[in-house]
Amino acid sequence: MVFKKMAVLMMRCLGLAKQQTLPAPLAKTGESSTVDVEVCSSLRIKLNDGRFLAYTERGVPKNKSNYRIIVVHGFASSKDMHFKASQELLEELKIYILLFDRAGYGESDANPKRSLKSEACDIEELADKLQLGSKFYVLGVSLGCYPVWSCLKRIPNRLAGTALVVPYVNYKWPSLPDDLTKDDYRKGLSRWAVFVACNAPGLLHWWLTQKLFPSSTVLDRNPTFFSRKDMEVLKNTPGYQLLSRNKMRNRSVFDSLRRDFIVAFGKWDFDPMDLRDPYPEKESTVHMWQGHEDKVVPFQLQRYVSGKLPWIRYHEVPDGGHLLVYDSDVCEAILRSLLLGDDPPLYRPEC
Repeated sequence: MVFKKMAVLMMRCLGLAKQQTLPAPLAKTGESSTVDVEVCSSLRIKLNDGRFLAYTERGVPKNKSNYRIIVVHGFASSKDMHFKASQELLEELKIYILLFDRAGYGESDANPKRSLKSEACDIEELADKLQLGSKFYVLGVSLGCYPVWSCLKRIPNRLAGTALVVPYVNYKWPSLPDDLTKDDYRKGLSRWAVFVACNAPGLLHWWLTQKLFPSSTVLDRNPTFFSRKDMEVLKNTPGYQLLSRNKMRNRSVFDSLRRDFIVAFGKWDFDPMDLRDPYPEKESTVHMWQGHEDKVVPFQLQRYVSGKLPWIRYHEVPDGGHLLVYDSDVCEAILRSLLLGDDPPLYRPEC
């Protein structure tokens, strides 16, 4: 019972920021294209390895846009995630937003060889297939930030600008000091969850789907794990669809979630804190957004990471939790900082 609560806690905490909603309205591209697109209940693009990625579009038509942004959803989420940027703002700044189901999520095909590299490759190929241009913006949310870190490592020349919103932290990064993490229960929890996911997937699947013991839904809306503002959001948010027992019985759904979790929290082939400034000529900026009251990823870790990488512009929402993308004012500030370079005093961290 303890293991089930621990495993589900780690998975739910990293996914709840991106609850599924009704699909966002599609933006008409106004362009003809010869790329290989399959139409199911969503548009899907065929990658070179034969897999399909499903996507949806928001904002102004692509051919009329000034800015083109790829938004990367987090754990157990989808292209239908919440990102509360108003249509008025998107039209004012002429923003085109592309949201897609990462491999194995929603209506996208699974990638049994998922890796840090494959996540960046999927983003780059998606941008090329949909003709976003030589440079595009990337915005990741929570666990969806590990593909963004990979883009910063592998394709920095393609990034017009980058935003990491409530990014999770991998406790296996070599540069994280022990004195900062030794008392953080999340460190042991993530290592234990990865160990079980790697070595006992059948047992994990059984625990998450069995009916012999009470459901772990006691973790939902628990103030131990969510800030006051997060709790307000959750009052009006339905239960998390991909983590329901019925969904988890689908082995393909379970395997995709498990692989994503393992890549995110496993050993990486690089340390983000060794990365070089992707914009040495100051032509753009990498932004990091964090809630001061976030109980999923503590602000102290984000301050340390951004302090080690002085080319990151760090923003901290004073009363914000992990669910920043549910706040329309914060979403507007995120976009204006990413695209226009705004640095609102309200979101400058207090020392």
